[in-house]
Amino acid sequence: MTLAVRDLPSANWDERPAGTPIDTLILHYTGMQSAQAALDRLRDPVAHVSSHYVVDEDGQVFALVPEAARAWHAGVSFWRGRTGLNDRSIGIEIVNPGHEWGYRDFPVLQLAAVCDLCLHILARHPIPARNVVAHSDVAPDRKEDPGERFDWEGLARNGVGLWPVDVPDLGTGDAVRDAAQLAPVRRALAQVGYRVEASGPLDPALATVLRAFQRHWRPEAVTGQADAGTLARLLGLVRLLEA
Repeated sequence: MTLAVRDLPSANWDERPAGTPIDTLILHYTGMQSAQAALDRLRDPVAHVSSHYVVDEDGQVFALVPEAARAWHAGVSFWRGRTGLNDRSIGIEIVNPGHEWGYRDFPVLQLAAVCDLCLHILARHPIPARNVVAHSDVAPDRKEDPGERFDWEGLARNGVGLWPVDVPDLGTGDAVRDAAQLAPVRRALAQVGYRVEASGPLDPALATVLRAFQRHWRPEAVTGQADAGTLARLLGLVRLLEA
């Protein structure tokens, strides 16, 4: 499988900490009005941001930072007990204007290129499927990308990431709110990888994490509620992790 990649180096990188494995793959959207604007910013030394790759809407892939180096894409972040995920991750920026500039569906050619790129990265690094995540997963209080329009299910069908299958759609009713009912929800979210408090009612912090989970694994209803459909998808994912 060949993948055409155009080198477009960015100066915005530094060395990874010695001995730190590359075990996480983080997907973003650019959230800017054009691909060129995103590329310009990711290569601007004043901006102090970058990613390893950018995938344009026509499927063209640009390499900005060597995989062995640390790109500056994740910011303040957490996943599965790890913080500062720039140290251990590869970042892919996917061209899309995002929620601020007219969020839209990701074209088929772009999704295919993202999938191919991810497969190449996974062939080079020991990244477990559960560590293929969204920017919104690792920074739910700050980020929404790549968002609910991104085809995580299709990506998983092709060997990139995880998706719980055979989970019935139970809708958005029967939402739980009190602390006792939410305790297993909090445990399940923590088991997936999110940072959540161990106990408490449905507070703004938990609602934010639930929205992040929904953007990735329950895009039909990004409500921040622990409803029946969300809980079914969450428990399905936990069963997949435990299998």
